[in-house]
Amino acid sequence: MSSTTTTHNIPKAIGLLMLSALLFSIMGVCIRYASHTVDNPTIVFFRNVVGLFIFLPFIFKKGTAFFKTEKIWMHTWRSVVGLIAMYGFFYAIAHLKLSNAMVFTYSSPIFIPLIAWLFLKEKMTPSMLIAAVVGLFGVLFVAKPDAGMFNQLSLIGLTASFLAAMAFVTVRALTSTEPPERIVFYFCFFGALISMVPMFWLWRPYALQELAFLISAGLLANISQIFMSNAYKLAPAGQIGPVNYVAIIFAGIWGFLLWHETPDAYSLVGFIFIFIAILLCSPLLQNKFKREKSE
Repeated sequence: MSSTTTTHNIPKAIGLLMLSALLFSIMGVCIRYASHTVDNPTIVFFRNVVGLFIFLPFIFKKGTAFFKTEKIWMHTWRSVVGLIAMYGFFYAIAHLKLSNAMVFTYSSPIFIPLIAWLFLKEKMTPSMLIAAVVGLFGVLFVAKPDAGMFNQLSLIGLTASFLAAMAFVTVRALTSTEPPERIVFYFCFFGALISMVPMFWLWRPYALQELAFLISAGLLANISQIFMSNAYKLAPAGQIGPVNYVAIIFAGIWGFLLWHETPDAYSLVGFIFIFIAILLCSPLLQNKFKREKSE
């Protein structure tokens, strides 16, 4: 019975994840347009504040019990690391080709097994190690060394990917005692509080068009996360996780239609390497390798 249900749920889960990826790519478009006249700290601030407003109905329903946690310092650490990564991602979206920026946004899973092994003492299988190396090569192809050095933009994107992986590993540790809604809330809360400081010095009246892009980016980012969460409730991450990378394709389409951006040969090779790495990370493949080894 459960097997049949899972089979029926997988197409729905894939559909939700594709919708999540589409919304996230449109968020990138909004950030790109907003960044033409709005500074990066303000864009990050609005992303977090809009997230807080989305949580208001949930908070009213649950009451003060919603805020109770014994892991406040872990929430703080996750928020700080994730916020720095967000600054980097949004900066990359504003200045790189949209599809390349999305690669940095979605390449963080490549670093997760290594960080989980270092900090959570989780076992690292040979396939995970191979996936990490292959994925890193992919990211390097997208970053493209410039005259023997990484260009500044690519280095920001790569650092943001690593920090995002650290944030994801912290989330994994938090989920043992904390519900997902509380984790996301504290991220938005601390994110808004911290990002308010640099944004305060740059504050000015914003045009309606600027506000439309800023608010839309915040809404799309949070709604995208909701669709993603629901997708992972319907099917294991290993079965549907690689679907996330369709956001890179969506971003490439938007970049071509709106800014006439086309990926070069190095970027295309990098995309392929990263996709292979994600497939190698899939628990389905890892279980298959274990079965073949045992036989």
